[in-house]
Amino acid sequence: MKNISGKNNASETSSVQLRQLKPSFSSRFKEFFIRHLQVFFYSLGLLSRAPFSTMMTASALGIALALPAGLFVILDHASQLSGDINSINQISLFMKKEVSKKAIESIQKKLENYPEIAQVKHINRDAALQEFQENSGFGDALKALKDNPLPDLLIVYPSLTHSDPEQINDLLIKLKTIKQVELVQLDIQWLQRLYAILQIGQRGVLIIGSLLALGVLLIVGNTIRLAIENRRSEIVVMKLIGGTDSFIRRPFLYTGFWYGLLGSLIAILLVNTSLIIINDPLAHLSSLYDSNLFSLGLMGINTSLMLLFSGCFLGLLGARIAVGKHLKEIEPK
Repeated sequence: MKNISGKNNASETSSVQLRQLKPSFSSRFKEFFIRHLQVFFYSLGLLSRAPFSTMMTASALGIALALPAGLFVILDHASQLSGDINSINQISLFMKKEVSKKAIESIQKKLENYPEIAQVKHINRDAALQEFQENSGFGDALKALKDNPLPDLLIVYPSLTHSDPEQINDLLIKLKTIKQVELVQLDIQWLQRLYAILQIGQRGVLIIGSLLALGVLLIVGNTIRLAIENRRSEIVVMKLIGGTDSFIRRPFLYTGFWYGLLGSLIAILLVNTSLIIINDPLAHLSSLYDSNLFSLGLMGINTSLMLLFSGCFLGLLGARIAVGKHLKEIEPK
């Protein structure tokens, strides 16, 4: 019995000692973080030893990322431009001559309550005739007219929430049902064409971006494959002394991350430089139209962050695919 109790006490003591030797969660997390931080800067040090080849690869990635990013920025500005153009767009309602001013005011108040309409402006027929006399150059001839031939006019401004061509077309159909209106006028074809061009541009950017993203994966994957081949003997030694695949894989993954980050920064620089170069001719074109619609700003913070995230993700993904494929082929004999 004494031997049995002694054995139980010894086993309990050994289990207690093992629990005491087992590191806590905080210490394991700290060790994990330190290891990743070491590999993070170690991979950056490897790239800094070959700056020319590193910049060549990063520049290729930057050019591949800059093209869809630049097209996206231009398309985004074009979408904002279409909204600005539509905000100054107007629908003209030519009233019948026999309609009284009170009826016109009633129609105006009714239209202002429509959710599709932002503002309704009434132009009196006498004010319209006076403006036409001043701007047409036929002032003396128009003074000879006994009656005012111009009707009262209601100018309807669609709201920004109902600026789609289909919504504006529905509004036109609704306005045409007003009995006191003689004519409803709006050239909507140019707006439909503009939206169709923007839709084509969006599909084009998506296709080009997908193809160039595949190109980024191939570039990073091929670069990591060459790095694995150059360090084949080192990888064999690591496996012989018990190095795990995750330990061997880690530096290559961070290398792909650095390539993606550097490529994204180069892409942002290229896009912003191109926008600065293009902006001067656009500003001159805008001045010819007496407007400030034609202008391109630099990449916004959200777009830049999205580009940085995309570049880092593609770099990591390309490195992960290359390491997963080629690391298995290297085994110690």
